[in-house]
Amino acid sequence: MSNHQVLEEFKTPKRKRVYFFLKISVLVLIVIGLGVYVGNLLYGKNSLEVLLNLQDKKALFKNEIQKYKKENAKLQKEYFELLQLEPEQNR
Repeated sequence: MSNHQVLEEFKTPKRKRVYFFLKISVLVLIVIGLGVYVGNLLYGKNSLEVLLNLQDKKALFKNEIQKYKKENAKLQKEYFELLQLEPEQNR
């Protein structure tokens, strides 16, 4: 084996190492970017927490609507009962 062959063997792995390093660097950047994106989805302005809070509010509003409907029906019944108690001429 000559010195020239030994030198050639050392030159090619450096290129491979550089390309390997570039591939790893790009992969790391992609993973970091995806992590930031998913973190923003979970904890950002449009997050899952906001969605869950809105769903809780929706459930509370539905309960209030039902409560007010029942109260309204009761008051309407009372109103019509009072109308029937009044004399005909006062209507």
